[in-house]
Amino acid sequence: MAGPHPAVAATRLAVRRALRAPIGPGDTVLVACSGGADSLALAAALAFEAPKLGLTAEAVVVDHGLQDGSDAVAARAAEQCHALGLAARVIPVHVPAGADGPEAAAREVRYTALADAAGEAAAAGVLLGHTRDDQAETVLLGLARGSGPRAISGMPQVAHSRGVRWMRPLLDVARAETAAACAALGIEPWQDPHNSDPRYLRVRTRQALVDLERQIGPGVVAGLARSAALVRRDLDTLDEQADAIAARLGETPWPVDELSTLSPALRTRVWRSLLTTGGCPSAALGKVHLDGVDALVGQWRGQGPIHVPGALQVRRADGLIHLEPRAC
Repeated sequence: MAGPHPAVAATRLAVRRALRAPIGPGDTVLVACSGGADSLALAAALAFEAPKLGLTAEAVVVDHGLQDGSDAVAARAAEQCHALGLAARVIPVHVPAGADGPEAAAREVRYTALADAAGEAAAAGVLLGHTRDDQAETVLLGLARGSGPRAISGMPQVAHSRGVRWMRPLLDVARAETAAACAALGIEPWQDPHNSDPRYLRVRTRQALVDLERQIGPGVVAGLARSAALVRRDLDTLDEQADAIAARLGETPWPVDELSTLSPALRTRVWRSLLTTGGCPSAALGKVHLDGVDALVGQWRGQGPIHVPGALQVRRADGLIHLEPRAC
């Protein structure tokens, strides 16, 4: 007997690999579904794999309300998930005007809604439909912005934030494969008009990748995604080493002699670990703060305290680096 279409098999295998420990029988997992090909192919694969693994699977459709008829699109996506065998619900949200644009504002509201749904369901994880093409777009944007190695490492397969385990099973699956999987399963995905609107940076980036594949040759998308995985592996190793060093150094103050033996790339990560453990809000701790603190070791000229987030300051005295409340 013939097996499933190759694209269907690829999405199912990706989901099966994602649904491993610490997720196990009796757990609930959610899948975010927009009604597009990527998320519907993911939902179909989850609906097929979850029962075999003893999991409860549900779909969540977030209606951003940014387009006329978005409620009908969301309702149809929920109906399609129902037809696949998934319990599904629609969560309408309001997207406020944001300084970083509608894409960023919609993303923030969407993740908040998904995290709330995961909390209500006591879900062990939320599956997201990002593909290899999305990963390549993320890397290209990071390169264009000069955002540094962490940005060009792309999206992780698994991440933890907002109290949720976020999983991206399809990062090694091409966007064309999710479309082919939907076609093979008789699923008609929604074509989001925003995906062809050049006002959006992500759309322009997508077109740039098409042009690169045309001019350089096939494999650009796969190459960028592969590079992201390699960079992420190296960065994760550096972060693990930095955390171990920070744990050994312990609480403030810290000896300049020991810090000065570290390579700049490693020492920057050690600073981040030490400062956040010491009370600096991680989200507010930027490169300018880390560079200033590191100069107390590598470029010491008797400079005064460096102010860091959390109403704290870092100063050097008697061969030691002190993290302390900021002087009034």
